[in-house]
Amino acid sequence: MSADPLTSIGDADFLFENTPVKIMVNRNCSEIELAGLKVGPFQEGKEYEVRFWIAQELKKAGIARFREEELLDLVKLNKIHWKERVQSFQQVASLPEDFYPRLRRYLDELRSGAIKKPEKMGDYEKARRLSHDIINLRLKKIVYLASSPAQTNQILGNLTREERLVYERLYGIVCEWRAKILKTRGGSES
Repeated sequence: MSADPLTSIGDADFLFENTPVKIMVNRNCSEIELAGLKVGPFQEGKEYEVRFWIAQELKKAGIARFREEELLDLVKLNKIHWKERVQSFQQVASLPEDFYPRLRRYLDELRSGAIKKPEKMGDYEKARRLSHDIINLRLKKIVYLASSPAQTNQILGNLTREERLVYERLYGIVCEWRAKILKTRGGSES
């Protein structure tokens, strides 16, 4: 039995917030306490692995920055979009498990940047359009897969947590609907 989708997206966000990420430290910093957790000390120029939420706080304080490979940007979003478009209707391109939490944060960051600097609105709008297109392409494929016979783990392995939830719910609905449609009046299937 699957959990409520909103709870599952919240769960995916919670898991993401606690995922280890790599940061580069901008300046020396002694041990600090964040939400009751002690982190550091940090040495300028060194790389460290911390939970995402800690990295966010260190970034806000100007102590550290994310490593480039940890960030989503327009180049990576374009590449994901292109890969999804070239896949056949029955195939879903592989995405990182944390794609949607990263995408939400990236769009929030772009939107905030565009509010402060209106010339950045073009980047935000482009990222938003690409995101909507990626989501729509993948959703159409998930609906197709859910209305087909049970899929292999290889195909389902390319779905993120959030997408697997949608697939499982749709597949259950389709199977139940088919069973009811095919049920004869005498109570058994023919």
